[in-house]
Amino acid sequence: MFLVLKSDAVREAMLRMTFSELEARRIEKLVGRFIEKRRPSAHIRSLLDLGFRVRGQSIEIFEIRPVWQNPNERIEEPVAKATYDSTRRVWAVYWQRGDLTWCPYDPDPEVKALETFIELLDDDQHACFFG
Repeated sequence: MFLVLKSDAVREAMLRMTFSELEARRIEKLVGRFIEKRRPSAHIRSLLDLGFRVRGQSIEIFEIRPVWQNPNERIEEPVAKATYDSTRRVWAVYWQRGDLTWCPYDPDPEVKALETFIELLDDDQHACFFG
């Protein structure tokens, strides 16, 4: 029997791997549906909109608003993040504090399915994501 220990650098590289094309399409479909459901009416979207991005093994949800000093410029304000740990097959769920640090979502810091992450966002029982 062999025991292989991965260095922190190797483990980090594994966690930074991107999703497969099939997984990426599934994520885009699920999260895209949630975003469309939560987006404000079309006539408000120039003042407030909702978007998402997939970066490495993370999905970030953010609000899009004009910069108050320059309304022609847009700013993204993070709402939530889920990072997939492929070794443990769980999604770590985060919310962003006022000091801009990402914190585990205390009631459910990890979920097994992306659908559960979406449900947590939609319910927002503790007003951590959408206030």
